[in-house]
Amino acid sequence: MPAQEKNNKKEELPTTIALDTLVKIENTINPLSPAKAAFYSAVLPGLGQAYNKRYWKIPIVYGGLATGIYFYSNNNKEYNRYRDAYKSRLAGLKTDEFYFDLEGNPLASPRVTTDGLQRGQKFYRKNKEISLLVTLGIYALNIIDANVDAHLKQYNVDENLSLVPHFKINEIDRTSDLGLTLNFRF
Repeated sequence: MPAQEKNNKKEELPTTIALDTLVKIENTINPLSPAKAAFYSAVLPGLGQAYNKRYWKIPIVYGGLATGIYFYSNNNKEYNRYRDAYKSRLAGLKTDEFYFDLEGNPLASPRVTTDGLQRGQKFYRKNKEISLLVTLGIYALNIIDANVDAHLKQYNVDENLSLVPHFKINEIDRTSDLGLTLNFRF
């Protein structure tokens, strides 16, 4: 065949592929999986854990968030009680709840002094702010946990590599030895 004819003719590739030549890879790495898990947890706490199929973590997330919200609302309620009583005292009124006993009978002197009301406001405001920070921290940990867990799911963890703690009593001097054993099997 002349060289010119060879250049004009394009090489034809086979258009069919035998089915036995294709190999399906089961455990492919999805690089967007950690970002998706973190996004899901940011939108709805616990959803990233469900995406990672770590369902046992969802009650822990909601328990932590519910506890933080409970303490925030309780401290906010107490702060408002002390603040309202303090404002009433500044106005010269003796009608706040601390001028009455538990049955509703008026007292000659209040159960909590004005200085006590100020200290109470400061105490409950501080606790309210700490409760809010703890709740936000638990929310952030929820997102971080989903992200890290999705990253770690991509690693091969099998029985050939193990790190095991061990405790042994030294028979010569009767002391205890504590350590880690790294095993790698081929």
